Formats: sequence, structure tokens, C-alpha cells
Amino acid sequence: MSQLTAQPQPTVEDDVVLLTVPADGGYLSVLRTATAGLAARLHFALDEIEDLRIAVDEACAMLLAITTRGAELECRFAVTNAELTVEVTVPTVSGARLPAESSFAWKVLTALTTAASATATGDRATIRLLTRRATAG
Repeated sequence: MSQLTAQPQPTVEDDVVLLTVPADGGYLSVLRTATAGLAARLHFALDEIEDLRIAVDEACAMLLAITTRGAELECRFAVTNAELTVEVTVPTVSGARLPAESSFAWKVLTALTTAASATATGDRATIRLLTRRATAG
């Protein structure tokens, strides 16, 4: 089941969108489209939008490799005046690990965003991507 809801506790400065889709590669286009739409709302340049779409796709691919069967992928978008933060979270299989920060996948994420980080606690993993608009205004 897919759903689009507002995050219950946004800060005053942020607009927050929470998008939940089945943890299946067939639904990643929904997340890429949402990412592009929100980045366009911030007046990101076309190349910045495409970089962020690729980064979200790569982060999701990393998480899909370690998620449980039949799981849902949660994507939280926080929008401020000049930046977009994307947090993608999935439940994980026992003993699952994200790729090392020295891996090619992480090099892609860090090259395409302002900052990228990951957390894996218990049975969930999250990748957080922050992208700031190159030009303010």
C-alpha cells in the first residue's frame, strides 16, 4: 500500500512529506519523481535535481539489498528555503549491513549530495541525504 502523509512533528521552518511505498524496485520511480518535484520547488538547477534523483535511487538500491521480504520503504523529505533532506528507511534482515563508506555506492552518494550518512539500529536502516541549493535566492 502506498501513502502520502505529512510528518506529524515538522519544525516551523520545514515542510515535511512522508512517502511510503513497497520495498520493491518497481516503486523507485515514485520516489525519484517526488524528489525532483520537491527540488524543483526549491528552484534547484536541472543538474542538481538530476544529481539528487540519482542519489535517492542509489540510496534506495542500497537499502533494498538488505530489507526484509514484503517490507515498506519510508522516505521522509524535509524542505527548507535552500535545502532538501531525504531520509530513506527500511526494516532489515537479521545481520544486514550497509556497504562500507569506502564503497563505490557511498562515493556516488557523497559526490552527488552536500552530505550523506547512514544509521543502522536494531532491525532498521536509514540513509540520510542533504542537498543544499548551489545558489541562494
